[in-house]
Amino acid sequence: MRYVGLTDNPAQRKLDHGNSFDWRVVREFTTEDEARKWEKGLLLLGYQGGTGGKGWKYGYTYTITLWTRQ
Repeated sequence: MRYVGLTDNPAQRKLDHGNSFDWRVVREFTTEDEARKWEKGLLLLGYQGGTGGKGWKYGYTYTITLWTRQ
């Protein structure tokens, strides 16, 4: 299962999620509306999301494993 999220602090979110092996910033956004549309699109494709992050400037993904935290 893949996870998608938005944040203003990618380094901290990576730590918060347990440093997943394939955690990466996929996109950088200039508006919150653009970021939310991107996130919503990936959720419709089957990604899992959550509300744990703050901000919207960077969109990230990773694979959920037994050792990651959503």
